Amino acid sequence: MPFCTKCGHQVQASDSYCRSCGVQQPATGAGSTLGAGLPALSPQAASVLCYVPWLGWIAAVYVIASKQFEHLRDVRFHAYQGLYLFVCWLLADWAFEPWLRMFHSPARAVGALLQVAVLVAWVVMLVKTSRGERHQLPVIGDLAERSL
Repeated sequence: MPFCTKCGHQVQASDSYCRSCGVQQPATGAGSTLGAGLPALSPQAASVLCYVPWLGWIAAVYVIASKQFEHLRDVRFHAYQGLYLFVCWLLADWAFEPWLRMFHSPARAVGALLQVAVLVAWVVMLVKTSRGERHQLPVIGDLAERSL
């Protein structure tokens, strides 16, 4: 089922206008190239997919680059926040953890704790976003807000 190109609400394939915001919808005939080959993704599903651990960056890049979500501020916020959370994972896994490995065992635990903290943040954001909540993480959320 297609979604409105402006507000993201579900519309029927035969609808010329969105019932929610009134914006004219593009034709969905055989000659239409909008979303060719890709199924329509609801704003809620797109927001949740941005927080899938280790793979959410793919959905985040898709949301940021797609025309379908360019006017949906909340969905783009979740995409940026999910992308920055993935960058935190990369820093913890590729930078801090190997550097801390040079020290004795108590310092090694710090690298593992950083990775666990990012994983917990991913899970918390998955749950909150699936409930429709817009939760802003302390530092990453500010960066995501500025990126909009």
